[in-house]
Amino acid sequence: MNTLHHPTAFQADGSHGLAPALDLAALLGEHAWQRLSPAIRRRFAAGHGDVSYQGRMALQTSCMGRLFGFAASLLGSPLAAAQKHAVAATVNVYGDGAGGVVWERRLGLQRVRSTKRLGPDGTLEECTAGGLSMQLDVRVEAGGALVFQSRRYFLLIAGRRITIPAWLTPGTCRVAHQDVGPGQFRFTMDMNHPLWGHTFHQSGVFHDPQPSHAEQD
Repeated sequence: MNTLHHPTAFQADGSHGLAPALDLAALLGEHAWQRLSPAIRRRFAAGHGDVSYQGRMALQTSCMGRLFGFAASLLGSPLAAAQKHAVAATVNVYGDGAGGVVWERRLGLQRVRSTKRLGPDGTLEECTAGGLSMQLDVRVEAGGALVFQSRRYFLLIAGRRITIPAWLTPGTCRVAHQDVGPGQFRFTMDMNHPLWGHTFHQSGVFHDPQPSHAEQD
């Protein structure tokens, strides 16, 4: 496992300090949470330990996607505006020290990082260090996939949330996490813009270093 670097913690309003801990089981509800496999529940359980996942990713981006990716990179967006197949990938997951969970993705030489946490109104947010953020819905879909989908984008600046019009964003973001075998899961991200269509697609299979015997049976 890699040594993980933990950045300075911030509250959901941008200030230093502790915020309510992220608890996806509570957001989903008990019935939906139990529809997930034991392995997925462990990976997304509140307060789980630091972990690194190794895998390979395929990255696809449209011409408009590359433009959005360049613009978003100025705001710390976790978008890899590249066309690559079977690129080596590492995902480091760790707490931010303030109730949120950091997902740091290393795709070849590129590193992208975002933090999932609760906003002031108790809804799920995903934020970058540059302030570009999404409000997310979370649900369980057929086949046991855990799905996050953007509801709106906003800029988090000095504690203020400034909504970004949909046409100025890379599009609705849908991320799915699904088991594909003992100790393996697939990560898939798609973005669809209201005017420009499919702007981003990323998909890859990762190995879980911590599968229990019960999860493998």
